[in-house]
Amino acid sequence: MGIKGRHWALPAALLALVLPMATGCDSAPSTRLKPTAGPATTVARVCAEPASGPAKAPAGAVTVDPAKPGDLAAKTKSRPPNTTFWLRPGRHRLDKDRYAQVVPKKGDVYLGAPGAVLDGRRTNQYAFSGGAPDVTIRYLTVRNFVAPQNEGVVNHDSADGWVIEHTTIQDNSGAGLMAGARQQVRASCLRDNGQYGMNAYKGNGPISGLVLEGNEITGNNTDDWERKQEGCGCTGGVKFWAVDGADVRGNWVHDNRGTGLWADTDNNDFLIEDNVLEANDGAALIYETSYNAVVRGNTIRRNNWVEGRKYADRGDSFPFATVYLSESGGEPRVRARTDKIEIARNLLEDNWSGITLWENADRFCNSPANTSSGDCTLLVKNTKRCAQPAIATAPLYDDCRWRTQRVDIHDNRFVLDKSVVGCTVKCDRMAVLANYGTYPDWSPYQGDRVAEAITGKQHNRWHDNTYVGPWRFVAHDPSRVLDSGQWQGTPYRQDAGSTFRAQDGG
Repeated sequence: MGIKGRHWALPAALLALVLPMATGCDSAPSTRLKPTAGPATTVARVCAEPASGPAKAPAGAVTVDPAKPGDLAAKTKSRPPNTTFWLRPGRHRLDKDRYAQVVPKKGDVYLGAPGAVLDGRRTNQYAFSGGAPDVTIRYLTVRNFVAPQNEGVVNHDSADGWVIEHTTIQDNSGAGLMAGARQQVRASCLRDNGQYGMNAYKGNGPISGLVLEGNEITGNNTDDWERKQEGCGCTGGVKFWAVDGADVRGNWVHDNRGTGLWADTDNNDFLIEDNVLEANDGAALIYETSYNAVVRGNTIRRNNWVEGRKYADRGDSFPFATVYLSESGGEPRVRARTDKIEIARNLLEDNWSGITLWENADRFCNSPANTSSGDCTLLVKNTKRCAQPAIATAPLYDDCRWRTQRVDIHDNRFVLDKSVVGCTVKCDRMAVLANYGTYPDWSPYQGDRVAEAITGKQHNRWHDNTYVGPWRFVAHDPSRVLDSGQWQGTPYRQDAGSTFRAQDGG
């Protein structure tokens, strides 16, 4: 599938290392702070409290025997499409060949009895594969498969129309689950998988109509891929690639090693609503080189403590955020339910920093600095058009870059108690900024053009928010750190109608 690099682009030279005493931070594993407060009562506790499947085979269902290795794959192969399979209680196994996975037919349904487990025994790479659409999996535990990096165990080939409900996918290598168009994942547990809980990627086209609702997504990236391949951008609770239309509602996304939810490269039309995103090592949400989204009604707390602290310990001045919009914005020319990115009515509490809006001035179509190599914006089909002299003038000057624009941040509550987070500085920032453009030498975006645009010309607004705690604000570039009065004043005029209470705590 190819790796598209994570790029917390560093807009300024790294500062000298500072002592933990200066930042109040310590990245040593033995001193990592642990969240103490419990989750909200409305979170999706589906891992600890899974629903039970039918205790008896439904009428007309084919019974699968756990005592016969390979029984599920063999019976699937011999039955016609639209067959229902009922897996008896017990540990079901495939044949020992690593490619002995189940290959469903169109409309097949797999139901697990209470205690039914499909176990790959760290031998089989995949559990369910093939291109058949409209497959349903319910009440089944799938564990111990060894998919390679970037590949998935369930729906390995990203077939369309699959429904995964009340299913536990855990302790696998790679991604627990891939995604196809019209896929629905509901009330399921995606836990402790080696790379992703779900990798929403389809190699032969975009994914549309994706629903992710009422799931618990926790503990993923156990193989710590960012450490193995620094900057790979290949981890998270869920990673979305070129998804056009996704509803992400009511999920509990917590304690993942890295980012909770990460939409990367030409995603569009997302609704991210009523989720609890907490205690992820990195950002709760990254929306990168993508378009048009609504992020509302989420509880976002105690995220980014590990990664934010790591960069602060290095002396990095970049405002690493819990909600990070990187080259992403509203675009009326791309069809969606909204023509902006709206971040509204969320609670952000005791995270490492808040919201950062960022553009890398050197990242655009056809630039060597574009870490999504080979990809272009949704407004330009031929990447090669983004070259001199045409790129220097309209329309390519605008259309060849993903722009952080039309972002509307309002009616949120931002709470920060530094004694809870365990820091003194660099964990308290909101930001809108870009780097100074330098590369490549034919770039029309050199200098501070992009920084001026994202800060004052691209309709990015904070307003009517509530702030509790010692918040600071960064505008234009990392060196401009402002208090609330400067942030609200000329020339920035941000957070009109907002209220500020400077002391720590809620």
